[in-house]
Amino acid sequence: MSNPADPWKPTPPEQPPTPEPEPRRPLLWLLFIAAIIGIVIAMARAFPEAVRTPDDWGSVIYSLGVVALVSAGLFRIRGRLQVMRHLRHAAIWAAIVAVLALGFAYADELEGVSQRVRIAFSGGAPVATAERELVIPRDETGSFVVVAQVNGERVRFLVDTGATETVLSPDDARRLGVDPDALNYDRQSETANGLGYGASHVAERLEVGAIRFDGFPMVVNKAPMSTSLLGMSFLDRLESYEVRGRTLTLKWRDGAG
Repeated sequence: MSNPADPWKPTPPEQPPTPEPEPRRPLLWLLFIAAIIGIVIAMARAFPEAVRTPDDWGSVIYSLGVVALVSAGLFRIRGRLQVMRHLRHAAIWAAIVAVLALGFAYADELEGVSQRVRIAFSGGAPVATAERELVIPRDETGSFVVVAQVNGERVRFLVDTGATETVLSPDDARRLGVDPDALNYDRQSETANGLGYGASHVAERLEVGAIRFDGFPMVVNKAPMSTSLLGMSFLDRLESYEVRGRTLTLKWRDGAG
């Protein structure tokens, strides 16, 4: 047959339409089965009274086997693209339902995971874990270090139960607008390096997370320090403090927040 545009050039034969590629059946079947198992686990978790005895679990496993065999036969159908599309959509929806069901069944555990992640990556910021309860994680050196605010300025404190007072380093005092050279260092204390000297100072407010104390007495240390210290003068004002593993838990009374 000739081409109308060029009578001497033969018309190329018509190409048959390219068949639509079939979905990957084994992958879809595995997704479908995994979703069904996830739904079963979630239902068993949400309704533990429904599956208690070995016979109950035997029935569940038998039903799962039947579903696996029937679905395997359906997923092996060749040349039925429309059927495969429906099965693919069914597998996707089953996976979505399984994820939602598992999330509902394990909501408490997932909330705990979220809390642990926030604590692990808090970077020194205290994490609220309950009403009037804060948690401070250990840092890489094994110490409890917390970022607090003194008069609205961020100050990094080492929690030290061996320190009677809350002590500001000279550098932190300068950042707060205090001139260490103008202070009267009339307070003596025993330190690991011998006798130390400090000057009394009252901060307008000290905030550790949601804990706030106004007119909080501190001591500005005369000698340089690597970090300021959050001592017993702070901890004794709390309802309680407790070390649990790698975390320090602080609880406070109504009037301290």
